[in-house]
Amino acid sequence: MQWRTVHSDRSRPVTDLRNNAYVIGQSKPSFDASYLADFMTTTEDCRTAITIPSVNRPPKDCPQVLDFVGCSYLGLDNHPVVIAEAIEAQQSLYLSSARARLALDLLRALEEDLSELFSARVLVFSSGMLANLGAMPILASGRLTGGTKPLLIFDSSAHISLGYHKPVVADVTRVETIPHNDLRSLERLCRENAVVAYVCDDLCSMAGSSPLEGLRQLQERYGLFLYIDDAHSISIVGHHGEGFARSRFSQVLGERTIIAGSLAKGFGASGGLLMLGTTRQEALFRQHCVPYALSSPLNLAAVGAALGSCKIHRSAELGERQRRIAERIKVFDHRIATAEHGSLLPIRMISAGSETNAIAIARTLLNRGFHTQATFLPKTAPGTASIRVRITAEHELGNIEQLCDCILDTVAATTGKPYPLR
Repeated sequence: MQWRTVHSDRSRPVTDLRNNAYVIGQSKPSFDASYLADFMTTTEDCRTAITIPSVNRPPKDCPQVLDFVGCSYLGLDNHPVVIAEAIEAQQSLYLSSARARLALDLLRALEEDLSELFSARVLVFSSGMLANLGAMPILASGRLTGGTKPLLIFDSSAHISLGYHKPVVADVTRVETIPHNDLRSLERLCRENAVVAYVCDDLCSMAGSSPLEGLRQLQERYGLFLYIDDAHSISIVGHHGEGFARSRFSQVLGERTIIAGSLAKGFGASGGLLMLGTTRQEALFRQHCVPYALSSPLNLAAVGAALGSCKIHRSAELGERQRRIAERIKVFDHRIATAEHGSLLPIRMISAGSETNAIAIARTLLNRGFHTQATFLPKTAPGTASIRVRITAEHELGNIEQLCDCILDTVAATTGKPYPLR
């Protein structure tokens, strides 16, 4: 695919950095078919987290199915400590005041706890999307790169919560998109430009990972600024659950790396976070990051839940749950070959070929008691649809074995070919 550089010199409006009309037009038939197939209209019992009844029939008439879609990788969202702390903290909805003016004691305690756990200056946001929304304009401004506005390079597979903000930052600095994990193109641009910042995921929601060692080498060689979204590996990787990216940097994060993460997946609570490397950066974000400084904080139940999860992250239980999920990933990998074999991230992609195949396979799996996710445009290129499976520490080994049997049978019956597809 030919990638095109699009930038703004502020003499004309940028209108071609988002492709919403194309994506909606191309993906709408698949989304409509998925809703008709009834696997995008399911609801989950929040007290069990594993079983999902269909909403198109009364719950009492629905068979319960196993959830392989949710992102609570360690099962902490229903942990007794997390629930108890959420209830204890919920004295009101939240303090409706901008954080630049007034700070909640519990939220300040949470940021201090997370900073200690992850060895960084941690700021907490209501969501990961808001964390990235606030960070992108500051990065484009040059305030993180010695006063010089950087060439801002996005990995083509960067999550939508990153790439969605390209038109905003393109009004400030030059923006370019390069193919996924293309270190050769990135190094060329580092040689040609005095200041470069690179925006990418680490362990990605569609599985796969960034070439972190190569990125660190470019950082050392050219001063490359790295902005890494590592939402999916928080809690499941690292001695304190700091995630894959943070665990690969030195004890001091430094002034040329920011890591974004999630408190709503493996961490089992709610919200997003930024790991910053210096007190100067922390002060800059507290004062000028709009979603942080000028919006309301997380509600108190979410703050309490996160504080409860921090307690678990300091205990031996975290390691036990990390080992439990690793064991379940190995069971799946032993049965089904995927490109993600051996990855620490508990997401596996089953190639289905066409969008029609993916929807049919997901519907059949749901009928047989397994809720999985059909992925297609805009998540994947046309004709390369997949079934996404998320494994958690809460799944029983027998459930995973049964899912694998069902996937192999269903793919073969739907496509007429044994898996893996050739």
